[in-house]
Amino acid sequence: MNTQHTTEEPIKDNKFIIYQIMVRLFGNQNTTNKHYGSRDENGVGKFNDITDKALSEIKALGASHIWYTGVIEHATMTDNSAYGIKPDDPDIVKGIAGSPYAIKDYYDVDPDLAVNVPNRMTEFEALVRRTHQHQLKVIIDFVPNHVARTYNSDGKPAGVLDFGVNDDKTKAFSPQNDFYYIPNQPFVVPAGTNAGGDAFKSALKDGRFDENPAKATGNDVFSATPSLNDWSETIKLNYGVDYQDNRRTYFDPIPPVWEKMRDILIFWAKKDVDGFRCDMAEMVPVEFWNWVIPAVKKVNPAIIFIAEAYNPQEYSKYFTTGQFDFLYDKVGLYDGLKRLIRDESNGHVKDITYVWSQESRGFSSQMVRFLENHDEERIASAGFAGNPWLAKPAMVISATLSSGPIMIYFGQEVGEPGRGNEGFGGEDNRTTIFDYWGVPEHQKWMNDGQFDGGKLSEDQKKLREFYRKLLTTSAQKEAIRRGKFYELNNLSGFSHKQYGYLRFTDEQRVLAVANFDRNEALKTYIHLPAEVLKILKISGEKGVTFKNLLTDASFFIPDIQAGIPVNVLPADALLLEF
Repeated sequence: MNTQHTTEEPIKDNKFIIYQIMVRLFGNQNTTNKHYGSRDENGVGKFNDITDKALSEIKALGASHIWYTGVIEHATMTDNSAYGIKPDDPDIVKGIAGSPYAIKDYYDVDPDLAVNVPNRMTEFEALVRRTHQHQLKVIIDFVPNHVARTYNSDGKPAGVLDFGVNDDKTKAFSPQNDFYYIPNQPFVVPAGTNAGGDAFKSALKDGRFDENPAKATGNDVFSATPSLNDWSETIKLNYGVDYQDNRRTYFDPIPPVWEKMRDILIFWAKKDVDGFRCDMAEMVPVEFWNWVIPAVKKVNPAIIFIAEAYNPQEYSKYFTTGQFDFLYDKVGLYDGLKRLIRDESNGHVKDITYVWSQESRGFSSQMVRFLENHDEERIASAGFAGNPWLAKPAMVISATLSSGPIMIYFGQEVGEPGRGNEGFGGEDNRTTIFDYWGVPEHQKWMNDGQFDGGKLSEDQKKLREFYRKLLTTSAQKEAIRRGKFYELNNLSGFSHKQYGYLRFTDEQRVLAVANFDRNEALKTYIHLPAEVLKILKISGEKGVTFKNLLTDASFFIPDIQAGIPVNVLPADALLLEF
């Protein structure tokens, strides 16, 4: 095939569907939604809220994997001292509930998520078993780059030392230290900190935190005075890289952090989790991943590792040296599709071409595509698209452009807009990761724990049905799972807001056409190039039946060489099987 239109990379069938759940929010039926509300005021979801019924409905939506976000114990302003858990200083916690990426104990689960707190690990293990009983796989977060400033493991196995116990704190850097230090300088709580808002009261809320010498902050800030916009609630772990000496590395002997992190990953692998989404993986040396991933796969060869990485120039390195199975496709496909969805002046389908032809060329089957996650703005938010249907063409492309994974975030399928000033995050078009909250549109689908969509509007039911149809189709159709790719460019009637391509095997062919134009329908005939007709073994002598996989409507054309009629409404897409 003409490599101007395709790549010759081996196609890997990695078409699994990830449904991301923020566990703290998912099962919460409380609708109070008070600004900076406490756990008792605003409520919190539990492991046990993710019931058999919820799992069966997620499975029916098309999911094959669930990414349970916020499982591991993190720092919080909520007092769990009644359960023998040391309170965290609120001056270095963001939000009442706290960020799930400020890990307090790698060997324990968040007590908020348990009905019976002393029994919390057993409740998590039951959720893993329950998930597996529905033929769904379990992904959890692994946060390797940083920990909470109050890291203190109660759940660690016998003989395990906490991070920093043996550090020489007089040294800014030592290959044997777990942390980086700012010698002779105490940590200063960032200016503007107002822990939990004006109404939050705590004996520990005094604008101070006892950390002397100060430790470097998680986003590589080597200062005793990070800002509130830094990851000031976290401290950077030392993998043997001296950032203040031209990133000189000390990997032999193996740094202590490497061995501690290997043991943590193996601990969770033995809990029967099926994969790890590795937070900010590129902030950790790739040599560590090369060393640790094979070690974990000796325990479970089928376990998968997904890297959150944002530097396309480094992508291939994370597959080759790093041994990762999958990477986020945020900078390329997500950002390009967002511009098109938002109808920005620089939105152009050439960005999609660049992704497959350049940025992920050779490994497109290993890129996780998405339009929402816990970090990004909600599609239906005022800051993104406002109307969740405007993302329909982008969702079709995300799901079918390659044979790699597709991910959606809970509530996306019912148009959750992420409205509300929940607390630390403010009114930011996102669903909070920092505070206790109910997720209103998702709660309508949850319907008081019945998980039957009973409170959804008709439009929301149609939106969810679109997602179900797209995700199940993507997971089931051979052409999408393992078919070759061919871009149809320079098509008559197409503008810079319209895009078409084929996915095909010897047995099945799917034509995808996306129209990002909000005002104009795409009405034209697509004439497949002679090269394609030859590859697809289609002659003009026989008629061809086309089936719209999103609506099940069919039409017949007697001669494909006369062109395939397409009529794609504004902000819509077609998936035609033939």
